[in-house]
Amino acid sequence: MKKLLAMALAAVMAFSMVACGGSSEGETSMIETKPEKIVVLGQSSGEANMNIVRDQLTKAGFEVELNTQPDYASWKTQLEGGNFDIALTGWTTVTGNVDYAVRGVFHSTGDYNYGPVIDEKVDELIDKGASETAAASVATYTELENYLVTENAYVLPLYSSMKMMAYDNELLTAEGIYQPKSRPGRWEMYEYIDAANNDTRTLTLTQTSSTPSTLDPIQANDGTMNTLSGNMYIKIINLSDDDEIITDSSLSHAYAIAEGNSEYYFLLRDDVNFAKVENGEVVDTGVLVAADDVVFSLERASNKNSVATHKTFTLHNHMQSIEIVTDLAELETKKDSDTGATLLETLNKGVETPVTALTDVDEEVDNAAGTYQVVKVTTTEPFPQVLNYLAHQSAGILHKEQVESYNSKFTVEAYDPTKDVCYGDFAAIKAGDTSMLWCSGPYQFVKVDDYGIDFVKNPGYMPEDEEFAPSIKTIYMKFIKDTTSATSAFRAGEVDILGSVAATDVEVVESDATNTVLKRSSNGVTYAVFNMREGSKMCNVDLRKAVLYAIDQNDFIAYNNGYVMPVYSTVGTLVETGNVHTQDLVKSNEHLAAYQATLAE
Repeated sequence: MKKLLAMALAAVMAFSMVACGGSSEGETSMIETKPEKIVVLGQSSGEANMNIVRDQLTKAGFEVELNTQPDYASWKTQLEGGNFDIALTGWTTVTGNVDYAVRGVFHSTGDYNYGPVIDEKVDELIDKGASETAAASVATYTELENYLVTENAYVLPLYSSMKMMAYDNELLTAEGIYQPKSRPGRWEMYEYIDAANNDTRTLTLTQTSSTPSTLDPIQANDGTMNTLSGNMYIKIINLSDDDEIITDSSLSHAYAIAEGNSEYYFLLRDDVNFAKVENGEVVDTGVLVAADDVVFSLERASNKNSVATHKTFTLHNHMQSIEIVTDLAELETKKDSDTGATLLETLNKGVETPVTALTDVDEEVDNAAGTYQVVKVTTTEPFPQVLNYLAHQSAGILHKEQVESYNSKFTVEAYDPTKDVCYGDFAAIKAGDTSMLWCSGPYQFVKVDDYGIDFVKNPGYMPEDEEFAPSIKTIYMKFIKDTTSATSAFRAGEVDILGSVAATDVEVVESDATNTVLKRSSNGVTYAVFNMREGSKMCNVDLRKAVLYAIDQNDFIAYNNGYVMPVYSTVGTLVETGNVHTQDLVKSNEHLAAYQATLAE
């Protein structure tokens, strides 16, 4: 395999030398520089990307050392230890809005600002764009991208991925296979062609990580658990496959935005109960996923100090208050921001039985009789993008008492991860605490070992709803550490849905007529961050630009058989900025020389 990879990369580099001609301006004169050592950090799953970066930087006058780690946890340890000059990573805007594409990774408060980028202007532009309408924000986000990349080289763009998945078309219905651009896969929609299999045959999926960081939605925001959490916990709003705000498969019948765009109302369903594991079996607790659970879950999401390792606070810090509405007159008098109709009229469009009464008492809820619960979210300022964040897995609805039964045993300030067990603690769950998790989503987490996770459908999840009640009873998430092995398992029939098809595997997967590969653009961007901690040489903008101009995205496109696309930043998949990255070895050389000149001063 390594020999084949080396041959492929050699072919890619040959393509690069022919296509690029050394400089976008046709210049050939170069300034004499010394080889500049640079450490590139990445994971073994991204070995090809690391090799392409190494070869391109070597060609530009760098001496490259690869720091290759076997998994995300090891990569993160090296990152936190500062053992890198540039670190390969990626970001997928799973909420479909531009603020998510930049706030977590570039804002000074961002949980995934790995450099970190600490720049007041970056913060100002991000905050400005978040407060603007979609049309008005285009200019702001374009200015932000120019400032991030063109002026300061704070990020090293590599490519944007296509989203590709494969399924067995003789086993599963095409109608049940959805390929969302941003949101996690929709497990409740999967269905066997032979409906008799739905209750008897386990559907096998796969993911690369065998160690989810946590099963508390707000304590992680990475690939180890996004899909898991997205199917374990229901949200009050959802994204369509094309990133439109919808209520399908959510806890809301309908939603409305009041005039001023700071108040958001959600009319809750009464046919979703929490599930739990009891004596090894998944049972319906009979406990309604209700308004008080929504308030509790969203308040802890918006409170930076609700847990010791809050990883998604910056997604939800625009929520000022979350409350249950009990006064029907509020809905009858306030107007809809879009239509001018009353909020009640807007909400009633989503239900068969009109709203005649509101309650904050769970036992009184009866949608069929016209009694509903309504939750109101008020933002700190007009902020329509709050809806996208409420569709994120971190806004999953948890059972208030169940979470508190674990987290009330210690204070956030005194939390000790070596001995304290908080809600969602993966080690405790793996060790046998299967009763910890109460799931509000379509599937209940049952058990986990070193090989995978067993899920069983939630019997209390919209049981009478023919469209959204889960069809397949049991799902197994199989851990396969690399994409090549995952592809082999899929082709051998050991995996039924290959959630991510590597660009280099598309042809071989499609060679079998029983396999269907779905392809679409995505909001996923592979890029590298610079180590800009105090004392790091990468704090020098000339050195960063020397690296930036050494990169040719055509090499990544060629290696991936055209199934990846050029990109300028994480903004570029969502906003047409007009920016295009072009390799320029003369500029790279000039910036490297400028950096090295400062060392002699």
